[in-house]
Amino acid sequence: MATSSADGRVGNRIENYNGFWKEDLGREDDGAMEKRLDSYTEVVNGYYDGATELYEYGWAQSFHFSRFYKGESFHASLARHEHYLAAQMGLRPGMRVLDVGCGVGGPAREIAQFSDATIIGLNNNQFQINRARKYTARAGLEKQVTFVKGDFMKLVEQFGENSFDAVYAIEATCHAPSWEGVYGQIFKILKPGGVFGVYEWCMADEWDPSVPEHKRLAHEIELGNGIPEMRPLRMAREALKTVGFTVEHEEDLAARPDPIPWYYPLEGDIFKAQTFWDYFTVWRMSWSGKLVTHNAVRLLEWVGLVPKGTHSVGESLKVAADALVKGGQTKLFTPMYLAIGRKPTN
Repeated sequence: MATSSADGRVGNRIENYNGFWKEDLGREDDGAMEKRLDSYTEVVNGYYDGATELYEYGWAQSFHFSRFYKGESFHASLARHEHYLAAQMGLRPGMRVLDVGCGVGGPAREIAQFSDATIIGLNNNQFQINRARKYTARAGLEKQVTFVKGDFMKLVEQFGENSFDAVYAIEATCHAPSWEGVYGQIFKILKPGGVFGVYEWCMADEWDPSVPEHKRLAHEIELGNGIPEMRPLRMAREALKTVGFTVEHEEDLAARPDPIPWYYPLEGDIFKAQTFWDYFTVWRMSWSGKLVTHNAVRLLEWVGLVPKGTHSVGESLKVAADALVKGGQTKLFTPMYLAIGRKPTN
C-alpha cells in the first residue's frame, strides 16, 4: 500500500507519472489511452503531486489561462477571468457553490470575495488541499471557503442529490475519463434551477486525429498536463445536453480577436510583457528561465528537497508549454470553451 508523506503526497506516484505515456508520443495507441482513462486518479494525482509547486512558482495560485486586455497585468487578467465566470453564472450572497477541481484554491478565494457566495472546493489531491487550506486561512476566508477531498466522478455519493445552488469548474473536468460522467454527476448534485459554469479544455472541431501532426499535438498536451484524453469541443457541448442541461450560453473565448493572445505568457518573449511585474512571469518561460528552473529542480531533487520524479514532471511541463502555444497559434486547441448550463426546475 502506498504511503503518504507529511505534506499529502503519496509514495512514488510522481515517478510513475510518465509511464502512462509511450516514450515516443508518435507511437501512442488506444491501449495506452485506455490505461490512462482507467487509472485517471493516479494519472492526475501523480501529475499534481509533481507539478503543483512548479505551477505556483511559474504561474500563480490560480492554475488557468485567461484573456488579456492591452496593458493588463497577468494577475489582473486571471482575476477578471474568474469574475467573468461568476458574473455569467449569477453567483450571489447566500448561494452554496461547489468548485470542482479547485487546485490550491486561488479561484475559489477570488470568486468568494467577488460574489460573497459560500464555496466548497473539491479536490482529489491531498497535497493541493493542504496548501489550499493554508492559503485560505492566511487570507482570513476559512469560514467562507472550505475544501474537501473527493472524486468528481462520485459527487452524488459524497454530497447527495440536489445539494448545491451552483457548481463551476475551471479547466478541471478535462481530467475526467468522460465528460458525460462528470457532467452527469454535477447535474445530479445541483438543485432544480441550479447553474453550472465551466471553462473547458478542448481540441477545436477542426482538429482531426487521423492527421498525425494533430494527433501528436493532442498527446503532447495530455502528457504535459495530466490529461488522460483530449477531446473535441463538440463532445463537451453534446455531453452537457445529453445529461440534461439547458445550455444558456456557450462560446469559445479563445476565438475572440484579442490583440494579446491567451498563450502569450508561455511564449517566453519578455518584450511582450504587459506590465513591469509581468517580466518575471514571462521570463520564466523563456529559454534562460527554463534552463534555470530545469537545473534548480534537478538539484532540489538530488538533495531530497522535492520528491523523486519532480524533475521528470517538470520536463513534461516544458513539452506542454510548447504544445499549448502551437495549439493556440493554429487554433486547434482552446482552454476556455465557456458554457453556462441550467438544470431544469421540473
